[in-house]
Amino acid sequence: MHILVTNDDGVNAPGLLALTQAMQPLGKVSVLAPDRNWSASGHVKTLHRPLRVTEARLADGYPALATDGAPSDCVALAVLGILTEPVDLVVSGINPGANVGHDMTYSGTVTAAMEGAICGLPSLAFSLDTGETGSTLYFYDTAAAIAAQVVAMVQKNGLPQNVLLNVNVPNLPMSEIKGSLVTRLGLRIYRDVLVSREDPRGKPYYWIGGDAPTGVPEEGTDIGALAGNFVSICPVQLDFTAHRSLEALRAWDWHIAR
Repeated sequence: MHILVTNDDGVNAPGLLALTQAMQPLGKVSVLAPDRNWSASGHVKTLHRPLRVTEARLADGYPALATDGAPSDCVALAVLGILTEPVDLVVSGINPGANVGHDMTYSGTVTAAMEGAICGLPSLAFSLDTGETGSTLYFYDTAAAIAAQVVAMVQKNGLPQNVLLNVNVPNLPMSEIKGSLVTRLGLRIYRDVLVSREDPRGKPYYWIGGDAPTGVPEEGTDIGALAGNFVSICPVQLDFTAHRSLEALRAWDWHIAR
């Protein structure tokens, strides 16, 4: 099996190294990642400028490719022919910081896996819930070991078409992980504020700031699982249609004036 490893934090990120090492016992591993940080980039596809791809090496010397494109570009480039051998499975991560609830629409980590699913490939995104504790101790080894187990399960059982797995791991030693739960997306609470300032020439500029987001730790959700020190395994489908709303909307008087 040929496994593509990518991320949104850049080719030199420690989470990418940990994930690459964890995948090597499971198949042939190719790495194609951004040459810089694309966190919170969302699902970007670069169509209006050329993309560059250069050779790189991870910290352990493992060969990689780096591009000036976005995480989803990395997957598209690999599948469309930058890698001469067909890709069988896509893994993205390990992101420092959870990607739960509505985060998945912002996350380059998750949208790289979305690109893989769009290409018809089993795809998974892995994130480590480093939280807001201020700790600089990140248990990438825990997340990597869990990633290897989850990917092995997918290799054995497959995934439904157009479904990817968004996996979030508590930032804990493996001995403190209570298990895993298959979850649904939880409710993320954002506290964004607009910060307005002036540059030295008196022209305004803006930051989107505010306190870090929190979430509602409801049972059965990804946020609730992490709060209980469980790994969250959340299946995400590409079909965003609100199917339960279809009949109600069809009952409206849809006479569009011309």
